[in-house]
Amino acid sequence: MSVLEQAAAARVAAIDLAAATRAEKDRALLLMADRLVERTDDIVAANAVDIANGRENGIGEAMIDRLTLTPDRVAAMADGLRQLAALPDPIGDVVRGSTLANGLELRQVRVPFGVVGMIYEGRPNVTADAAGICLKSGNAALLRGSGSAFSSNAAIVSVLRKAVTDAGLPANAIQLLDATTRDSVKELMRARGLVDVLIPRGGASLIKTVVEQSTVPVIETGVGNCHVYVDAAADLEKALAVTVNSKTQRLSTCNTAESLLVHAEIADSFLPLVLEEFALKGVTVHGDARVAGHSDDVVAATEEDWGTEYLSADISVGVVDSLEDALDHIRQHGTGHTEAIVSESVTATRRFVAGVDAAAVMVNASTRFTDGGEFGFGAEIGISTQKLHARGPMGLPELTSTKYVVTGNGHTR
Repeated sequence: MSVLEQAAAARVAAIDLAAATRAEKDRALLLMADRLVERTDDIVAANAVDIANGRENGIGEAMIDRLTLTPDRVAAMADGLRQLAALPDPIGDVVRGSTLANGLELRQVRVPFGVVGMIYEGRPNVTADAAGICLKSGNAALLRGSGSAFSSNAAIVSVLRKAVTDAGLPANAIQLLDATTRDSVKELMRARGLVDVLIPRGGASLIKTVVEQSTVPVIETGVGNCHVYVDAAADLEKALAVTVNSKTQRLSTCNTAESLLVHAEIADSFLPLVLEEFALKGVTVHGDARVAGHSDDVVAATEEDWGTEYLSADISVGVVDSLEDALDHIRQHGTGHTEAIVSESVTATRRFVAGVDAAAVMVNASTRFTDGGEFGFGAEIGISTQKLHARGPMGLPELTSTKYVVTGNGHTR
């Protein structure tokens, strides 16, 4: 089928999904989870084909890590679906309501978008996450993963569609689009009227292309040039733990710290500690002149470094003379994803929280916590860096719209 034919089939499926009960959707999610575990060997085997092709095509190790599925990662995908089943169903929730002066009862209730398109790169676990969160929120999903993960995604979607059908819901609630050419992306971006919302998840060029060229409404997920700012009033032990975890816990995610800013008053005390830790963990530091003075291993930072999402064992490090300088630096180079401050000063943390423009702000905590699962939302569909409708990790409520239901008793105007 063409993309438009798949989108039309998704609209039909969305009608049934909108009327599905929580019990019906949860039964499907639990069956999807069980089938993923049962078919782990098949999924990992399909993934091995993608990994082999990726290495042959020279894909970097950070992207190979994103692409790789292991039995543990498949089990984690299944667990994410089970967590979704345990969460409340947002459909029908009353956002607000009142009785008007004329006696009309007014309720604003959550409803599905209808058909959600996803364009994403690399990580095949997104396939299960997106399918599950769309189904739970009553939306049909059109999934366009990258060509590098096509075998993995095809295996996963095959399992999920069979489980959905066995649970009594329409198979076309979950569809995988062709990823062998860019035509499917172009068609999906032009499917206004059939697709209700489009969510790009990947690198800066992908997101920029979708935002600028799509005629379908877009929820923008952003690049993660995340910063950790170590304030003059920071506890050095906390600062070291937060900084190292933010950078090294997993290199290839959008909530990994890519830049470290250190207040000049504690630079001489803190930089030797953190540079030593980075050296032990194989992290290359791209630093300014004041950072370079503490180690011969520091690579001179370029202007480009300050705005780079490395997704690798690299980090830019600079010394700032004040909290305001740190905020100015982040305003210039940040991407509105996650910013962190380490400080024991209530005044400093309040100023940072108020002054930084980001979807999430961490106070004495790792940037790696910006995640739907860590926030208790269940499997997320992405982290939005826009300011309309949804911002930050997008859980179930963010995959809904609303409608007003007005109940009268023969009222006329």
